[in-house]
Amino acid sequence: MNDGPTNDAKSQRKERMRFVSAEQVAQLAGVSRSAVSRTFTPGASVAPATRERVLKAAEELGYHVNDLARGVLANQSRLVGIVATKPEVGFRAHLAAALAKFLIQRGSIPILINTGQTEEELLAAQKMLIGHRAEATIILSGSPPANFVELAHRNGQPLVVIGRTEPDADHVRAGNSEASRKAAKAFFDQGRRRLAVAASDSATSSIAERETAFKAAAEALGATVSIGRGKDSDYDSGIAAAKQLFSEAERPDAVYCANDQIAFGLMDYVRTTLGLRIPEDVAVIGFDDVPEAAWLSYRLTTFRQDPVVMARRAVELMEKRLANPDLPPAYERVIPELIIRDSFVP
Repeated sequence: MNDGPTNDAKSQRKERMRFVSAEQVAQLAGVSRSAVSRTFTPGASVAPATRERVLKAAEELGYHVNDLARGVLANQSRLVGIVATKPEVGFRAHLAAALAKFLIQRGSIPILINTGQTEEELLAAQKMLIGHRAEATIILSGSPPANFVELAHRNGQPLVVIGRTEPDADHVRAGNSEASRKAAKAFFDQGRRRLAVAASDSATSSIAERETAFKAAAEALGATVSIGRGKDSDYDSGIAAAKQLFSEAERPDAVYCANDQIAFGLMDYVRTTLGLRIPEDVAVIGFDDVPEAAWLSYRLTTFRQDPVVMARRAVELMEKRLANPDLPPAYERVIPELIIRDSFVP
């Protein structure tokens, strides 16, 4: 009866799974261990002939520098935490991808932490990042509690938040108010008077800012504004918001959606369940300009948040903070562009 691999086989397999060490490179190149270390240390002094032998041996063996060990010795790794709730959904997915690309280009190692929005979940994520000596944290979701920010500062860890305001952190935000006021005026100028906002109960600072700014601007112009909200900022919430808004006696003739995912749900419900035409019966504007907004089924007019621009700004703020920890908190505001498609043509 075969009881599985022998101890010798297990030992051989374990040996094969080990990473190539600097000591092995030194032995093959016929140099000291310190010579290998100097070869892979930028700016270190090493004879050209020695460097050539080390690099040749490293290539032959498939050796790579142990950056994790170097980070431990320096008390700081090249890890950068990206903290997000549902990072796979909507604009956050594209923003996380853009951040990862920029971080890798600068030699950092992005670590995506998919967490909730509660204080306990965020603090658990922060403790993990500090425990691994991450050089910075970038938050895409959830408002960081005060002790989260305090813990980052005590450990000298830069903190960048995207899409919200935190006085003691560097932050990048879209021009939510500017875009929302522009949407209200565009609807009003076309003669739309029964306006609505489709938002969510999640009440993130960006969603709340868009809703508040649109409502204030529309009412100042003389339009009526109704509010419909779903549980979260997703497709199902768009359907829920549409059910609320279009069950009223006075149906809206234009709807401003807090993001594109909400707009997609609302548009599908309005067309398939109610049989209304877009934009003839009801005009729709979204926010984000995710790739699906250009699909033929939606052709959504929406405000574009450029994930590449926002990611680049966030990484630049992080680099400035790493270079000069005593700088005052920085504030970057990116004004979105209105992309005109079929759901509303001003």
